Amino acid sequence: METYKSLDVFYRGRKVGTLALYQRWLGAFQYDAQWLKDGFSISPRTLPLEDRVFIPKYDPFEGLFGVFADSLPDGWGRLLVDRMLLKEHEDPNTISSLQRLAIVGESGMGALTYRPSVQWQSETAQKELDYYAEECSRILKSAYSEDLDELFRLGGSSGGARPKIMTEVDGEDWIIKFPSAIDGPDIGRIEYEYSQCAKKCGIEMSETRLFPSKTCDGYFGTKRFDRRGTERIHMLSASALLEHSHRLPTLDYHMLMKLTLALTESYKEVEKLYRLMCFNVFAHNRDDHAKNFAFLYEPETGWRLAPAYDLTYSNSTGGEHATMVNGNGSNPSIKDLYAVAEAIGLPKETYKRITELVHDVVHEELTNMLKKNKQ
Repeated sequence: METYKSLDVFYRGRKVGTLALYQRWLGAFQYDAQWLKDGFSISPRTLPLEDRVFIPKYDPFEGLFGVFADSLPDGWGRLLVDRMLLKEHEDPNTISSLQRLAIVGESGMGALTYRPSVQWQSETAQKELDYYAEECSRILKSAYSEDLDELFRLGGSSGGARPKIMTEVDGEDWIIKFPSAIDGPDIGRIEYEYSQCAKKCGIEMSETRLFPSKTCDGYFGTKRFDRRGTERIHMLSASALLEHSHRLPTLDYHMLMKLTLALTESYKEVEKLYRLMCFNVFAHNRDDHAKNFAFLYEPETGWRLAPAYDLTYSNSTGGEHATMVNGNGSNPSIKDLYAVAEAIGLPKETYKRITELVHDVVHEELTNMLKKNKQ
């Protein structure tokens, strides 16, 4: 595989700037002169729109700024990339982050793309979802699949721990998930039911579906919110904005609230985050780490909180919330929720109404779900 010491970064076909390898492992970045005139900061906290060379630390993103690390696959996607590297007789441990961005090319999440890129992907006929689920299971069990190239094409730029593919449904871009090695056959249905419950709580989510299967309860799918037709939307996770690893459970909703208000300058967006926090607490979604919150940017409207995603019954390290609620990760109370709302300045009548609504809807929906499962 050809080794790249620099990559150009693009947004919707326009050159944003250049990444260059510095001291072997660091991805130094500089904005393009034209972008400085009429572009925007792609990461407001760490990459302001200034004419200088920005040099990252190695940690926490292996020598990249968070905005570029967001383009890289994580979990399942990284596993597929490493398998493809081995197939190409390359040692994954010697591949720099710039090389990994070249592998991503134009297939990453969000709006940023990278040139030149490594061309590994080839189009093949779409197969049934049960086939992909079985091949994903093979990969997890033995790291072997006869269709590794196809799995890489469909899921090699994805994040998250669960196997997934990125595909078209009715002409639009979707993500469809499959069970991991520790999941039961009902995981897809559970996540779908959680998405329906969240929507009843007033939480903004992209369209979701439960795709049929002959071998399990179905596969959860969601329409991508970083795409609008052929247009790509710039996206940043909270992890990237804060330059903070999502693997370290040291984040608190107090910090997320402040970040949301500072970035969006809107209490409507703060309310959205508060509603989501309440849902995560009441519905026992404790894998609420910094990569499971994201923000979208469009030049015409500025920054806003992305639709909620990855909502399901889950635990995190030690069974506690990955993001603490007023310093409480093990068993946050309504008083803790109220404390977060008060600290950021939400009106009392607003946060009490939201809390009660989400609590009541979650209690009713999960009770009905448990009854259905027992039948």
